[in-house]
Amino acid sequence: MSVQELPPLAVLALNIGGWLIVHLGVSYLLASLPQRWFAGEGWRSLETGRSSKGKWYFERGAKPKQSFKSGEERFYDQVLFIRAWKDRMPDGSFLFRKGFQKKRLARRGKAYYQEYHGETLRGEWAHWLSIVPAPLFFIWNEPLYGYLMVGYALAANLPFIAILRYNRLRLRRICKGERL
Repeated sequence: MSVQELPPLAVLALNIGGWLIVHLGVSYLLASLPQRWFAGEGWRSLETGRSSKGKWYFERGAKPKQSFKSGEERFYDQVLFIRAWKDRMPDGSFLFRKGFQKKRLARRGKAYYQEYHGETLRGEWAHWLSIVPAPLFFIWNEPLYGYLMVGYALAANLPFIAILRYNRLRLRRICKGERL
């Protein structure tokens, strides 16, 4: 019996089990990586406490500056309407002992903001890497169902990637002292 001749229930079990292994495996792998691996990407200004214009980001009592959303942030707000649905999406951090809650900012301060930023990068990587194995599902699925598995991978991960990127953009504005 070839893989293409598997009974439908066996294929269904392979699909469910395969995605469970992919999601949990990738998440566990990334959760076990050190925080320092996710501490980069544009945080030099936070590490030094200064912006490119030499002003401190974390001044006590500083008045919020005028808000200037980036084009990417406007896309998330005006095209994806991300604010309308992002809070309804589940946060998988509860699955792991070292899970980091990303639904809301729990504290204020430079160290926490840097940690939060790193965790949004970790989460984004986890979701991108969870899409990569999707073509493997063509091995035991008919082409139509293989494409459905690719569609599932995109539908199950792209919304979370958008949320993580959006939250990271908003966090950068918070660190610059801008109004949201």
